[in-house]
Amino acid sequence: MAKAKKKTAKAKEMLVVNSKVRAYIKSKKAMMSGELLAALNDQVHCLLDAAVSRAKANKRATVKPQDL
Repeated sequence: MAKAKKKTAKAKEMLVVNSKVRAYIKSKKAMMSGELLAALNDQVHCLLDAAVSRAKANKRATVKPQDL
């Protein structure tokens, strides 16, 4: 059996909860595609990275709501 290829890009840690997202979307009478969680997770990472950068630019170690 062939060895699995190593991923060149580091996989991002999952920050969103599949069951909670699925339940929320279902409560809105909609369906969820298989790729949604990965895209949502990428957006959350980008949002948090920007918030951390803004906090650091303001010489703070604490990320606050206004950083979003």
